[in-house]
Amino acid sequence: MDICFKSARDLAATIKRGELSAYEVVEAHLNQIERVNPQVNAIVSLVKDRALEEARAADKRFAAGEEVGPLHGLPIAFKDTHATAGIRTTSGSTVLRDNIPEQDELIVERLRKAGAITIGKTNVPEFAAGAHTFNDVFGMTRNPYDLSRTAGGSSGGAAVAVSCGMLPLADGSDMGGSLRFPAAFNNVVGLRTSPGRIPTYPRQAAYSTLSVQGPVARNVADTAFMMSVIAGPDDRSPISIEESGTRFLESLERDLTGLRVAWSPDLGGAVPVDPVVRSVFEQQIKVFEDLGCNVEEVCPDFADAEEIFRVLRAWQFEMSYGKLVDRYREQIKSSFVWNLEEGRRLSGPDIGRAERLHGALYERMRVFFEKYDVLLLPVSQIPPFDGNLEFPQEVDGNHMETYLDWMRSCYYVSATGHPALSVPGGFTPDGLPLGLQIVGRHRADFEVLQVGYAFEQATGYGKRRPALAKTPEVSS
Repeated sequence: MDICFKSARDLAATIKRGELSAYEVVEAHLNQIERVNPQVNAIVSLVKDRALEEARAADKRFAAGEEVGPLHGLPIAFKDTHATAGIRTTSGSTVLRDNIPEQDELIVERLRKAGAITIGKTNVPEFAAGAHTFNDVFGMTRNPYDLSRTAGGSSGGAAVAVSCGMLPLADGSDMGGSLRFPAAFNNVVGLRTSPGRIPTYPRQAAYSTLSVQGPVARNVADTAFMMSVIAGPDDRSPISIEESGTRFLESLERDLTGLRVAWSPDLGGAVPVDPVVRSVFEQQIKVFEDLGCNVEEVCPDFADAEEIFRVLRAWQFEMSYGKLVDRYREQIKSSFVWNLEEGRRLSGPDIGRAERLHGALYERMRVFFEKYDVLLLPVSQIPPFDGNLEFPQEVDGNHMETYLDWMRSCYYVSATGHPALSVPGGFTPDGLPLGLQIVGRHRADFEVLQVGYAFEQATGYGKRRPALAKTPEVSS
């Protein structure tokens, strides 16, 4: 039995049946980290001794007949932007190199309460800005399918760790694609959740719908399993959704016959797309047709999504990090400072206009989803790019001026507030993973998972693991 590539749900059940101890599971994953992490640099601030001590304590509680949580004995490393009590949280920035929080933030609190055992943190770009994971504290996280390529970001460390069997599950966050890009580039699953589905606390922009938290897993069933723990109401978040996370324990099986599917390779012509990406995804449409879906090439009107996202992002950056940049400007990467300064140039009318446009975009999406059940898009307009670049310089011959420009395929969706799943969607001719983006109706997180599950079962793309991560027990 290969512990490190067993599904999270099965692994948790195996521990509860007494066939494996929490200690054995944690030790196996620590051994995988020791073997693989030096090549990819996904796990940072490793706390090996603490993890083994927690595992021993978990086994004692289980042996004594105490009630244990659904994630009992499963190791986890938290995103390095998520505060962890007693473990340094750097946000990938030298100015926070020695920051040790006194309190877990809410998602960490929920995962630990569910029985997950802390083994460290996962690497991020500085302050989670950008879809390429590198920083001056820990360096670059590398794509395990090609070590010269980006792993995506900002949840890059999380996705690589899960893909390589160093973790069964991981937490992430997504503003402009930070769950979806790394999931796509590492052949795992990442869910951008509906705002409020996973309450976030503490948070400076408490009412914002732009940034959300969510799960990373190797398959859709494990994604739903993790959602059952981290979703659900909490009155510390003013936008918290009241529905219980137990909904995500329901069956993902669904007959897709008659499902009304909208498909657009380029967001209705709004973005350039690499011909290789376009070719791979055009082949996936037949999968949905074979599943009985009615597929139409059509796209909602994403007019003004660009302005909405950029204004609200810059405003939120300035609000959240303005004082830190004023104090440490020379130590923070220039692209982040530029984005924050964009926020400082905004006027009240600028923000007011963005909010008016935001409401109009939501209304157009609402009307669109009266006719269609889901929208299919590529996660990324390009395959994983050269990791030596901060961002790709062009997409299909179109120049990318800033580090945000190539991310429109994700951040246009972020502006809508709709849930979006990245599920393994195939490979380029040279073996690089790509992700299919499944966008659902307002708050239809569970339904998006059901559609992703059907696609996953029909294709099996997610079963292909990076060669460097395979243990002797895994030969395929």
